[in-house]
Amino acid sequence: MSMPRRTVVQDLPLDPEEYQRYGRQMIMPGFGLPSQVALKNAKVAVVGAGGLGCPVLQYLAGSGVGTIGIFDHDTVSLSNLHRQILHTTDRAGMNKSESACLALRALNTKINLIPNPVPITPSTALDLLRPYTILLDCTDRPLTRYLLSDAAIRLDIPLVSGAAISSAGQWAVYGGMRKNGAKRACYRCIWPSVLAGSGGNGRCEELGVWPVVTGMIGVGMAGEAIKLILAKEDPEPLLHLHHLGSNPLIRSIRMKGPSPKCIACGPDATITDDLEAFGYDAFCSGGDTSPETTDETGLVDGHAGMRLSVKVCAVGTRVCDCSMPPRSWISCCNRRRTKLSL
Repeated sequence: MSMPRRTVVQDLPLDPEEYQRYGRQMIMPGFGLPSQVALKNAKVAVVGAGGLGCPVLQYLAGSGVGTIGIFDHDTVSLSNLHRQILHTTDRAGMNKSESACLALRALNTKINLIPNPVPITPSTALDLLRPYTILLDCTDRPLTRYLLSDAAIRLDIPLVSGAAISSAGQWAVYGGMRKNGAKRACYRCIWPSVLAGSGGNGRCEELGVWPVVTGMIGVGMAGEAIKLILAKEDPEPLLHLHHLGSNPLIRSIRMKGPSPKCIACGPDATITDDLEAFGYDAFCSGGDTSPETTDETGLVDGHAGMRLSVKVCAVGTRVCDCSMPPRSWISCCNRRRTKLSL
């Protein structure tokens, strides 16, 4: 008498619904099942569920990132809705992290969403962010930006940071290790100080913002996070700049490596795991404005300014070799804020 045939059931990395859900991206050359499994296994923290965070979250969730922690202690207001596309009129007054989770669960039931309606502070940052392998900063406060960068350095994870105001914005990847084993510059390497008393501290509620600008910056940030998960990084670190009135809409600037004088990631770093010991309030209100490491743009009164670390930022377009020592022009789209940077 023949023995009954035994059926061996193997665990599949994706269930049938996931194959159908993600099929359009899995059929792309160079993507396939391994990339989708990498997305499913990823654990990403998104701080801020506002103008930048909403498009970031929508595309990370839609792509199948398996675990997304959403941090935001603010509540939805009607003035948010023109750009914060996950929130709705009937959820005005609801916590943003919880509102975002409602929208994302309707989009994708196959991922793990963790709302965190609590502020991230120097005393809580490391513990709250420790479970994650990639951090996205979608906030608009200088204090939070520097805190998140410092936390990412202490946790040894990459930071994707973006900003949008009025009709312009930017995004880049900071910190962490590149595929070739080289360290990326951290946020403090490129932006070593806060420009006090100017548009450098401006927020959307004060200066306004086009919703399409936050959308473009957020989509760019989501793309960077996905590339990090899939280990498909750019050949060199880039700072991407967007202006709604420019042509092309996006320009990219090559960023150099870490600054040896950086207080967060340099060899003599003074910022430790005890983030409470660093005076973020004092730093962001006054700033460490050493003229040897920073230069200022935004010379026209009433226009937003910023600080560039000339030693760690190389402009890849329209570089003018004017004289010795080498100089380069850093210019805005309408040339009103152009300054000759040494």
